[in-house]
Amino acid sequence: MSTDHSLPIADGRTVLREMWRALDRRGWRLAGLVVVFVATAAAGVLPSLAIGRVVDAVTAGGEARTVWIAGAIMVCSVVVGAVLAAVGMIGASRLLEGMLARMREDMVAAALRLPQSQVERAGTGDLISRAGDDVAEVAEAIPAVVPALTGSFFTIVVTFGGMAVIDPRYALALLVILPVHTFAVRRYLRGAPRLYAGERAAMAHRAQHLLDSLRGIETVRAFDLSGRHLVRIRAASWAVVRWTMHARAVQNAFSGRINAAELAGMTTLLVVGFFVVRDGGGTIGGTTAAMLLFLRLFNPIGQLLFVIDDMQSALASLARITGVVGAGHVVAGEDDGRSRRRAPDGAGLGLRGVGHSYSADHPVLVDVDLRVAPGETVAVVGASGAGKSTLAALAAGVHDATSGTVETPDGVVLVTQEVHVFDASLRDNLTLARADADDAALRHALGVVGAGPLLDRLPDGLDTRLDGSALTPAEAQQLALARVLLADPGVVILDEATAEAGSSDAGRLERAAQAVIDGRTALVVAHRLSQAAAADRVVVMERGRIAEEGTHAELLASGGSYARLWEAWRRHRD
Repeated sequence: MSTDHSLPIADGRTVLREMWRALDRRGWRLAGLVVVFVATAAAGVLPSLAIGRVVDAVTAGGEARTVWIAGAIMVCSVVVGAVLAAVGMIGASRLLEGMLARMREDMVAAALRLPQSQVERAGTGDLISRAGDDVAEVAEAIPAVVPALTGSFFTIVVTFGGMAVIDPRYALALLVILPVHTFAVRRYLRGAPRLYAGERAAMAHRAQHLLDSLRGIETVRAFDLSGRHLVRIRAASWAVVRWTMHARAVQNAFSGRINAAELAGMTTLLVVGFFVVRDGGGTIGGTTAAMLLFLRLFNPIGQLLFVIDDMQSALASLARITGVVGAGHVVAGEDDGRSRRRAPDGAGLGLRGVGHSYSADHPVLVDVDLRVAPGETVAVVGASGAGKSTLAALAAGVHDATSGTVETPDGVVLVTQEVHVFDASLRDNLTLARADADDAALRHALGVVGAGPLLDRLPDGLDTRLDGSALTPAEAQQLALARVLLADPGVVILDEATAEAGSSDAGRLERAAQAVIDGRTALVVAHRLSQAAAADRVVVMERGRIAEEGTHAELLASGGSYARLWEAWRRHRD
């Protein structure tokens, strides 16, 4: 694996291994396809040989019966060859399309297992580009690559065999094209892989700029940043164009060298044929058949060589797709990351000596020790930038700690203030958390979080299709909390999950959050200190460290940072 990118790019051996795994050990189908394509190639040789016999028969004044037999052979070989070619094409396409579908599914599954920090470093645009542009590139290349690699190779081998049967000198004469083809392919492979890799990376960079602009469209409009973002998108788009034009220049040079090889082959074959016939070592029909066979090679040789271009482009995309799949396997093979350990079910949540930084010179958390007992609710409070959200992200597994150890059981759910409502029905948005939940369970979950009136407001109830404007921020947060109830996790982490609520919705959302964490192990980054007052224990963060810890009453009595925060919050509320 390459380590030059946050999301890795696989090497050739890894790509082949993943392709074989995605074929799901269907080697017998590959063997059957080889037989079909060899038979197809053999059928394609017969018409040229038959025409050579006709020429010799006419030259020698033979019977018309020979012509009729040759014609019948030609018709039968064309029909059989067409049927076999169709069978081979369909079989190969189905096999490889199935392989690509499995690789696409594996990539998405692997991407979901990757640490969010790794995806963020690479940029979401890179991941989307791999799932979109790269998959599309491979899917587009399959119809061109499949017939070339499966049919053309066997056609070339069988045709050369047919020329050797006519006269070995004809087959030897065509060896003159091999140095030209070798030179053309080597020159092409010297630059093409780098160009295609650069083109894919430029596409990912362009996708990231587009995503940044669209996701932050409200901020872009508010600060009149449209011009600046358009400049960035334009620069990224022209970078893609430059890489693409470089690739096209290499393709054109490659095409010219292939045409030169064809010219050299035809010239050599005509010269050899002239001397063979003149010396009585062959016939005009044999020379005609050899030339027809060579002309027949133009298409498969051209396909096989030109498809190198499509194949290089597809392999560059496959390396990016497989890189994500491989990274997902590595993550799955680890125990949730180097800094994470699985705690026994019902053992609560523990952080020991945890430190974290997003850059080497700026630590966000320093030597944090925190234990949340089973069934206990711990509230985390502190000023903005104290490290509260980072602590929650580490506990939830969104990020891996730079140092120390995080111990969590299976079944941890994180809810933040940024809630996503999918463009689907209300039922689909809820059953994401539990696919087998019936309507009664969905209604119960909505009722527990105080979203019962939402069903009455929506025109089609659970079947109402939601979009970005269908729900208020408070209702979207209730939807997220209802998902938690349906998922029924052992540990719940709320990172300012009620922060989006206005003053009229604050109490309702706080009650909903309390209903969700009731009876569960919970870590709550409190947006309002009323949540901290209701917790079993309160932790005060200052500059990435735990400054105070205790119950609400204990911290008020101590007169420290929490007492001052409480007094300021109480005056503001009053």
